[in-house]
Amino acid sequence: MFDTWDADAPGVLRLPSGRLVRGRGLRRPLPDGPLPDFAVYLLGRTPPPVQWDSRWVRWPDFALPRDRDDTLDALGEVWRRAATERVELACGGGRGRTGTALACVAVLDGVPARDAVAYVRHRYQRHAVETPWQRRYVRRFTAAPTA
Repeated sequence: MFDTWDADAPGVLRLPSGRLVRGRGLRRPLPDGPLPDFAVYLLGRTPPPVQWDSRWVRWPDFALPRDRDDTLDALGEVWRRAATERVELACGGGRGRTGTALACVAVLDGVPARDAVAYVRHRYQRHAVETPWQRRYVRRFTAAPTA
């Protein structure tokens, strides 16, 4: 058996494939329980160091990621690693950027892009994906970068 999240733990989103990904806000304390094996931090500046494997996607608050290809690569890594590891996505508050990234990972998992925001709002947090441009980003998100 793989060592992933408890599906009922706070902030854990179950994707249609059964993969579990935790979303959280970095301004809140680290939740009790096991630590992540891998995390992607969605921040406008360098994240603080952590004791697990992580990567940083340059993504300012209330905005969109600075590098689409890097973001696609990072979210693809989240999706792949979530099959066997505890993976988390996190931004400052855990709603806008985290919700947007979770919705994009849901698209990678087979949720139609037009339905991904509703999927995440229903299963993760009802206020996830905060801005109109974040919603548009998810609707246009595809597994392959566009030129």
